[in-house]
Amino acid sequence: MAIEIRNPSEDEFRSAMKATETAFGEEQKEEDFQRHRKMLPRDRFLAAYDGDRPVGTAASFPFRLTVPGGELAAGGVTWVGVLPSHRRRGILRQLMRQQLDDLRERGEPLAILWASEAAIYGRFGYGIAAPMTEMNADRSRFAFREDPGAVGTVRIVDSDEAKQLLPRVYDQVRRDIPGFVARSGAWWEQYRLADPEHWRRGAGPKFCAVIEIDDEPVAYAIYRIKNDWEDGFSQSQVRLLETLAVSPAAERELWRFVFGIDLIVRVRGRYDPASPLFLLVTDPRSLHLKVSDGLWLRFVDLEAALAGREYSSDDTVVIEVRDSCCPWNAGRWRVGREVGRTEEAAELELDSADLASAYLGAFDFRRLAGAQRVRELVPGALERATNLFRTPRPPFCSEDF
Repeated sequence: MAIEIRNPSEDEFRSAMKATETAFGEEQKEEDFQRHRKMLPRDRFLAAYDGDRPVGTAASFPFRLTVPGGELAAGGVTWVGVLPSHRRRGILRQLMRQQLDDLRERGEPLAILWASEAAIYGRFGYGIAAPMTEMNADRSRFAFREDPGAVGTVRIVDSDEAKQLLPRVYDQVRRDIPGFVARSGAWWEQYRLADPEHWRRGAGPKFCAVIEIDDEPVAYAIYRIKNDWEDGFSQSQVRLLETLAVSPAAERELWRFVFGIDLIVRVRGRYDPASPLFLLVTDPRSLHLKVSDGLWLRFVDLEAALAGREYSSDDTVVIEVRDSCCPWNAGRWRVGREVGRTEEAAELELDSADLASAYLGAFDFRRLAGAQRVRELVPGALERATNLFRTPRPPFCSEDF
């Protein structure tokens, strides 16, 4: 079967996007098509054609990703799907191959994604780079340890005010947390704060609560309420879409607000693994935390990626990297105060996908070794690599794309 991979024309864009929706069993809405057409550059949208029919797609957003000590260009991989009628024929592999070549030509050293199926992307060189924690908390058991009392104020703001206040908190947090992506004003409007009815999935509208201390926004919560009543008693949930705070004090007030919403039984949502909430409460078990894979990362240009982040010591380590999917990354690399190819003897050996799991600071090399994901060739190299890649806090990605 001859499959052609190319960018759809303007006239073909709608049908290409519809193919992705069909692959996921969803219905394309006109307002969503118009939104995606504004935000997703057509020259970054690849479609697989069987004759003149689109049967698979893969696209990427042009992101700036926070990495330890700075930020780098990254392709935010999205809209990946193949029609059920055309699966198991190598179409996904062709799409992934051409997309990586495209990102390399654009000079974007990283590719990142959220996986619909966690087992897929490891074979294309992606590694888990920022695990996600989800909370399904019992509100009735919530209480702070040694509560100093409330400070600041909370306001529920409309979307216009949210566009002004929320980015001030987000941008302050983004600078310091590996895994965050920059958001434009259009991104806030079209995605993060947009609220079409079919996005609600049985819950209510989006609400935006802003916590202010000394008249400055220091935290916010974007949430919905899923109302449910049984025998005259509320069984309702708060569904958190995003919560961010610039400091521990701000975070305490954020959670004070969230768990103080009346007529709520459970609080559900994504949770920053570095949040102090687990240690702030008297009953951490009641938070019901669950860890999942989260953000995946792949090196497109390993040299640029290694040179684009900071390291936590003045040492160096020589790493032998395997990369069958992007062979230009394979070879021996000196990493640390100097970054570049080398002919020196390797001290560690691992696959590029496993190096990606250490890149943002999610997993250190000792943990990788414990899972037999890295081989130490010179005694002490694991410890030196662990020290080099250490970050002040674990990575987190609050943007699902």
